Amino acid sequence: MLQTEFIPAAEKNSRRLFVCLHGLGDTSAGWRWFPPALNLPWLNFLLVNAPDEYYGGYSWFDYPGDIAPGIHRSRKMLFELLDDLRAKNFPADQITLGGFSQGCLMSLEAGLRYPHRLAGIVGISGWVFEIENLIRDLTPVAKTQRLLVTHGEYDPLLPIAGVREQVQKLQAAGLDLTWREYPKEHTVYGEEEIAAIRAFVSAGYDQK
Repeated sequence: MLQTEFIPAAEKNSRRLFVCLHGLGDTSAGWRWFPPALNLPWLNFLLVNAPDEYYGGYSWFDYPGDIAPGIHRSRKMLFELLDDLRAKNFPADQITLGGFSQGCLMSLEAGLRYPHRLAGIVGISGWVFEIENLIRDLTPVAKTQRLLVTHGEYDPLLPIAGVREQVQKLQAAGLDLTWREYPKEHTVYGEEEIAAIRAFVSAGYDQK
């Protein structure tokens, strides 16, 4: 069971939800700034801690090294989390799944393999695990998912060229994927990037 922190929407009775996955060594607390920055009063947030302890924070999988077992385990845990949310009356098509770095990878890995259509998938400054396998396994549901993937032109940890090539492969495979590049390193590019995420998330709920 993943540890989570629920931040309710200002608008009461909203079932719209953003599930936020942090990066390597971070915690859910590291993303408490995100809900007020996104400033969508009708949106609930669920900040999720990754399952493995990592130097005072948490990790979704071992890195570097053999990352596959941890990714597969964490994907299963995210499926269970999404299923639990659906049981608690948060419909899949009202859930946006998003994350940063490792959390980006897990958002793409879980979101594109989950058997129900989500409101959207957001990936910030991450990459795709075993992209050939992912493309091979794409289901009709996966091809209806909406995706926003962003990256930094000067990212020293995950050079943009390799990620850009992965995104182009996903787009060529028929995914509805919007790609945004920003003059940033391994971080979030302030209000400009937040605004793009806000617009993408809002469109998933037909908010004006």
